[in-house]
Amino acid sequence: MDDTGRNDDLTAQGRRGVLKKMLVLGAAAPLAGVLSGTRAAPAQPRMGPRMGLRSAAQAGLSSQQLAGQRVIFSYPGLTVPDTLLQQITAGQAAGVIFFGGNISSDAQIASVIQQLRAAQQQSPVPSPLLLMTDQEGGLVRRLPGAPVLSEKQIGASADPPAAASDAGTGAGQNLAGVGMNVNLAPVLDVYYKTGNFIDQYQRSYSNDAQVVTACGQAFITAQQQTGVAATAKHFPGLGSATKSQNTDTGPVTLRASLSGLRGRDEVPYPAAIAAGVKLIMASWAIYPAFDATRPAGLSQAVVQGELRSRLGYQGVTITDAIEAGALAAFGSDGQRAVLAAQAGMDLLLCSAQDPPEGQAVVTALAGALDGGQLDSADFNAAVQRVTALRGTVH
Repeated sequence: MDDTGRNDDLTAQGRRGVLKKMLVLGAAAPLAGVLSGTRAAPAQPRMGPRMGLRSAAQAGLSSQQLAGQRVIFSYPGLTVPDTLLQQITAGQAAGVIFFGGNISSDAQIASVIQQLRAAQQQSPVPSPLLLMTDQEGGLVRRLPGAPVLSEKQIGASADPPAAASDAGTGAGQNLAGVGMNVNLAPVLDVYYKTGNFIDQYQRSYSNDAQVVTACGQAFITAQQQTGVAATAKHFPGLGSATKSQNTDTGPVTLRASLSGLRGRDEVPYPAAIAAGVKLIMASWAIYPAFDATRPAGLSQAVVQGELRSRLGYQGVTITDAIEAGALAAFGSDGQRAVLAAQAGMDLLLCSAQDPPEGQAVVTALAGALDGGQLDSADFNAAVQRVTALRGTVH
């Protein structure tokens, strides 16, 4: 369902101006649902386990709290459950993703924001929560308003980079105006065929990798200048997925060649990284050219080998929805999260609108850390990257 049918746009600017002033005093952020910066933080020095786990901002945190710094929660309905507020107050959550069912009005959003901020201010973790949504443009918007154009419309416009820059500014101002600080956009997938999975909702700028590159870089740069972090997705690319290949609902294998992936799908990413994109989301598709058995977000070959080593990305990595149907063969949400962390994913996105899902993931990560399944130095480095990101947002 598209939230753009509401008439919020008519008075949004005035009300959001008031909200923004309120947010400065202590707020965090909401969002809503349709379909499912500065420079990237420099690489943190690799510390030994004895130094790493109790250093700097992580000093004194329990394993459960350290694990919480890597988990994004979600919840159903208009009211934040007490269990989620308690999770935040306990220092066991990195942020929240909001969907359409979480919003009814600006006043209701303001109340949610105040609750989340108050809970975070009581937490042993001083960093702001990461409050995120998918505000790609066109059909995929959680809030009414900018960006109105879809990525495909931007890519087909007279001056695609300029249109993408305007969209990035608009998205950032729109989200920042209600207190959000992370946008799970732009999509950098280069679609292969008209009407395929990523093109059917006009979520890709173009079937030309150079157009996608220019638009993505322009959107990221403009949006992050507003103070809202951008997320490039879905690495290494869903452009070849057919209309029915949806990782939300089941396993997807994309058999693009290595040369095809690097010569087309991945082309937009070096420019995005050069622009300082703060987050990159990995796909849940399997790419046999890299790893024949594990989806990209569970694959060290993709995350550590391709994204970190070959492309030199040093910012925050985030999973797609941990409950996705594509991961049906990989155990419980907690088991999937441990596999993703082992592969090198920093943030685990729990978007089933069910706080116990996030709690289970936190517990699983903490248990894997204590039990030695997750390397303590790598774990600490991931927490440090997330903490550095949180230090750049409001």
